[in-house]
Amino acid sequence: MDYRLTEEQELLLESVDELMQDFDERYFKECDEEHRWPKEFTDALLDAGFQMLGVDEKFGGTPVDVATLMLVSERICKNGAPIYVYGNLCALKDMTEYGSPEQQEQCFAEVMAGNPGFVLGFTEPGAGSDSSSLASTYQRRDGKIYLNGNKSFMTNAINCKYMLCVARNADDDATLPENRSRFSMWWVQLHDDEGNLMPGISMEPLEKIGWNMGNTCELHLQDVELEEKDLVGVEGNGFMQAMVNFEVERLIACAQSLGAAECAFEDAVKYATQRIQFGRPIGANQLIQEHITEMYMKIENMRNWVYKTAWMIDNGLPVQIDSAVAKLYCGRAAFEVCDTAMQVMGGIGYTKDCRISRLWRDQRVYRIGAGTDEIMIHIAGRAIQKQYNK
Repeated sequence: MDYRLTEEQELLLESVDELMQDFDERYFKECDEEHRWPKEFTDALLDAGFQMLGVDEKFGGTPVDVATLMLVSERICKNGAPIYVYGNLCALKDMTEYGSPEQQEQCFAEVMAGNPGFVLGFTEPGAGSDSSSLASTYQRRDGKIYLNGNKSFMTNAINCKYMLCVARNADDDATLPENRSRFSMWWVQLHDDEGNLMPGISMEPLEKIGWNMGNTCELHLQDVELEEKDLVGVEGNGFMQAMVNFEVERLIACAQSLGAAECAFEDAVKYATQRIQFGRPIGANQLIQEHITEMYMKIENMRNWVYKTAWMIDNGLPVQIDSAVAKLYCGRAAFEVCDTAMQVMGGIGYTKDCRISRLWRDQRVYRIGAGTDEIMIHIAGRAIQKQYNK
């Protein structure tokens, strides 16, 4: 495997660095404190074409390989951007693959306006890692479809016009094994053109430890009226449709974690060379050197996992084990790097004036979101054993 960057990749990353010179830590600190989406930044990414990387040309995007998508995700976060504001377009494959022309037009009109194309309505109060426990339902009555249920941890639902909602047919017996993963996807308008919630939809914002620039909501559906044309893809095949790009989405979380870890690491190492205690830089102390070396090792291990798994995807190789282990390792290691970087920074690292405190808060959720540590272990552990049970 050759990890050397192509000339095009180097130019692309240089463009990321140049763009982000206009968005320093003061800007992101202000957005974080105000719980405000960094729209000026995401609009700049859109104008420069980065938000449409990996999207088919017919939708106005620029096709790139997975490795390039990971490099850009890593570099954006390495420059200090919040780890959750880039890479969501990868999820748009659900719409580019299965959406109707009308649904695709509505989705990408939002994207080109600088908004999320949609929020994915999958997780529920009783259905997180156990997707088969999904309880939201749809039912046909009098020529219409009516949605009922509750969705949890809906990221950016407040500023999304549409939701891609996964629900089961109310007439199916969910206790039967053949129906446990029989879901369908529905295209649901959440807000009207004035930003008001559509009939039957209500939201409750959740206060979180981190991710302050993005809202997260509980969403409630009560007899939300749809039409047959709002079905996305094939009825009953919603689960498999949702999984179509899951491994790439999971790997983007790894690349973002890698970038955040690099950002925290560089801040801490620079501080260690400049902070004078007892007449010399603290970096001259062996314990600080140990912290720096441990962080460096973890970052390089993370990089190897991300780049190797991206290479495997681009070459058509199965990555069920590798994507799960990469997610498990990178989620843990990135938080450990941020935590150690805070230790090196000392008291200043624990203040909101230092971005390491934001990186530390934001990174912790990556051991939960996009697949918990425990589920990653289950996926990898089961698949590894299958290789030897022959």
